[in-house]
Amino acid sequence: MASSSVSSMILFIAAMLVAASVAGTLVTSVGDVSGSIDARSADAAQTIDTEIDVISDPGSDAVYADSGSTVTLLVKNTGNGRLSTDASTPDVLLDGQYVSGSDRSLTVLGGSDWRSGDVVRFELTASLDPGEHRVVIIINGDREVFEFYV
Repeated sequence: MASSSVSSMILFIAAMLVAASVAGTLVTSVGDVSGSIDARSADAAQTIDTEIDVISDPGSDAVYADSGSTVTLLVKNTGNGRLSTDASTPDVLLDGQYVSGSDRSLTVLGGSDWRSGDVVRFELTASLDPGEHRVVIIINGDREVFEFYV
């Protein structure tokens, strides 16, 4: 009887150790999943709050003057969030070619922060041949396409 009692006690202790190990693993896994969900929801919220529109007139000489080497676009923040005024933050493509941060500038018109409703002037340094051209601006997942002719 004593031997049966000792065996039962050993099995009970072993079962408790296994249960504690499983519980520890589950708590760690749930914490990792929770952290991942929090990070994804923050990214999604930023993407949802970001929206821009190019408000330049594609037929205007103000976009690209024949004698110049600068593409000038007016871009309005139509989303709910504040956007970065760092010219290297958005991804910019001109005719399918990436425009590096050193070949572009961003100036907020009438202020220093790019808040909802504010307009910025994007200036891209580029020499363009006559014909159709396309600029793609991507900020926080929002993609705006602007086509114009030279």
